[in-house]
Amino acid sequence: MKFECIALRSFRNYEELRLSFSPGINVFLGENAQGKTNIIEAVQYASLGRSHRTRDDNDLVRWEEKEARVSLSFSRRDVSHQLEFLFARKKRRRIFHNGAEIKTGALVGVAPSVLFSPEDLFLIKGAPQLRRHYLDAELSSASPVYYRELLNYHHLLTQRNALLKELRDHEGDESLLEFWDMQISSSAAKIVERRIQAVAKLSDIAGRVQREISTQREALEIRYELHGRRDEKDVDRIHRGEVLSDSIALWYNKRLAERRSLDILRGFTSVGPQRDDIDMRINGVSMKSFGSQGQQRTGALSLKLSELVFLKEETGEYPVLLLDDVMSELDAGRRTALLDYIRRESVQTLITATDAAYFADLDPHKVFCVKAGRVMEEHA
Repeated sequence: MKFECIALRSFRNYEELRLSFSPGINVFLGENAQGKTNIIEAVQYASLGRSHRTRDDNDLVRWEEKEARVSLSFSRRDVSHQLEFLFARKKRRRIFHNGAEIKTGALVGVAPSVLFSPEDLFLIKGAPQLRRHYLDAELSSASPVYYRELLNYHHLLTQRNALLKELRDHEGDESLLEFWDMQISSSAAKIVERRIQAVAKLSDIAGRVQREISTQREALEIRYELHGRRDEKDVDRIHRGEVLSDSIALWYNKRLAERRSLDILRGFTSVGPQRDDIDMRINGVSMKSFGSQGQQRTGALSLKLSELVFLKEETGEYPVLLLDDVMSELDAGRRTALLDYIRRESVQTLITATDAAYFADLDPHKVFCVKAGRVMEEHA
């Protein structure tokens, strides 16, 4: 899969912009606050239908403009596609795929990309919710079936939580929860089974990437943490990525029944995939608690690069890699290892940076200079 061209109108600080990409490495150079990240943001938005910087589309519309447009042309297996997004202040956005209007859910897996930015360090240091969101987004990109199951689970969870509040505020028959408990247990088991398999696979891939980037100094392990599961044999099986779907469904159903009174009191469901986490370890030590800043940066990068390989193995094609201002976060050795990896795997990549010296030993296929909302391609 290759991104061929992006066109912007009234997006952030760009009045009009049209860029054609190389199928290899594309470097965007410029000082801070000139618009480099806006380009990465636009590409990610066109790819995934969301921004990594804001949840409000109004923030994307250029100053004093009423509406904006983003259009991405790309090819998959030699078939051309186009995605177009039209959004205006205080209006519902519209999405078109090859000219036909679609809903947001239909974007899943259409034009996948993987973004790595300095904010991704919070994947290591931040709350469990960030790591769950990362894993769900990756699995949804690889499998629309998983995405639909995730939507189904959250629908069931909303229904059960509403019933819990009703029972708390007005009392009633607790046995009404049995139906929802069975449905939630079944859906939760499907989600967790797929997560366990994915994390085991990611751990293997990320471990290889981490060793390469750290020149064999660091071993990275990723483990899925099932909230509330305390049986040591089951925990070991989970970490090995073994399938436990049936036993997990039974366990969830039992736990939901055990915590029913407490859930009614609180008004929300305290058991389920929405409570799980991912544990990342460097040389056997928790990266979140004890990893150095350099190890955390490399660990987050290895996780993102492992996502590239995972999606390729799941879909047959590499997604596009977006690197936003990360070169300054890595030492010279790790920068070299990263660029060597990208070049060797022939991954289409968009990189923003402030210093051309980072690429002194690299021959990017395209270099763009970004200044005050203007983009000029450099020619050798």
